Formats: sequence, structure tokens, C-alpha cells
Amino acid sequence: MCVGKCSRIVGPCLLVLGTLSVAANILLLFPSWTSKYLVEGHISKDAKAVPGVWGGGITVLLAATHITAVGWRCAGCSDCGTRRNAFISALLSKLVLLGAAACFVLSGVGLTNGPLCFYNATERGRGHGTLWGYPFLDASRQEPDARAENYLHDRHTWSICLEPEGIVAWNVVLFSLLLLVSAAEMVLASIQILNGCLGCLCGFCEGK
Repeated sequence: MCVGKCSRIVGPCLLVLGTLSVAANILLLFPSWTSKYLVEGHISKDAKAVPGVWGGGITVLLAATHITAVGWRCAGCSDCGTRRNAFISALLSKLVLLGAAACFVLSGVGLTNGPLCFYNATERGRGHGTLWGYPFLDASRQEPDARAENYLHDRHTWSICLEPEGIVAWNVVLFSLLLLVSAAEMVLASIQILNGCLGCLCGFCEGK
């Protein structure tokens, strides 16, 4: 595939994925479509780390803008399509790779730990009454296999979280989406690194 044509595909795809990553992480901060829990501080530490905003989002969007501009040789960009810009796009793609990798790892941690929620501690045998905490993470500390068995593989345990409503499904869906998006970003970034290196060596093939 032509180096320029590849950039015209990779750039817009990264723009879409970066936007999706930011949107997914922002939604994690507003469970049940309300700002109440964010204001009260009842949002999981993994969601508040916003890896989808800085890792899979802003870094990706900045690089994708340049990659797209280089691919289309935009009129407002001097020297578009040159070896110098191919080198810059390869360098930015490495930053995308790092950012997406960080987002992937932190999203995996968030999915594994489970959400922060208001739950019935009595059901877990760790006291009486209800409290805010990480019921699935706490369970894994007492029983090493409990987290995988009772949380991700057994939806019946999700009802232990009383508030926010549907927080477990919200957490699982959005962190899983971040995992998929960041994985796709890493693949595209790797392709663009190779593409940029070819551009540095050979230039853009249009018109040749």
C-alpha cells in the first residue's frame, strides 16, 4: 500500500478511536448518568485516573491529526508529505503506542478490581451493614479465586452493589470498551510507525 494512502486510512481511524476512548472514560465518571457520585467522591480510583482521556485519547488525537494532515498533504501545512513529516508521524505514533499501552494496562486493572459501590458487607462476611468499597477486590484478598469466579464469570454476584444502580455492568462494559479501543490503537500505531519509517526512506509514492 502507498505510504500516503496508508496515512489517510490510519489517521482518521485513530481520530475516531481517540474520541471514543475519551467518551468512554468520561462516562465512567458519571454512573447512572448523574454527577452525584463524582461530586461525592464515590468514583473508583481507576476511573478517576482517566487513562482513556490522556492515554488513549488526547495523545492519540494529537498524533492522528498530524498523520491525517500528512496523508492528505493539506494546503495549510507546509512541507506536507515530505520525509521530515513522515519522521514526525512515526515519532508521534510511538507516543500513541505508549499512551494506548498505558490505557490498556490501567483499564485492565480497573476491570479486574471492579467498581467502587455501596454494598452490603454482611453478605461478604466482613462486618454488618452497608458501606462504600470494592466488594470484588476485597473478596479476592480473602479468596484468591473469588474475584474471577464470582465477579466476571458470575453475574448473580453483581447485585451486591446497591448504589449506583447498575454500576457493575457500567464498569465492565466501559472498561472492556477501553481495552478494545486501546488494543486497536496499538495495532494502528504500530502500522503507522512502520509506514512512517518507509516514508522516511522512500517518500510518498503518489505520482511515482
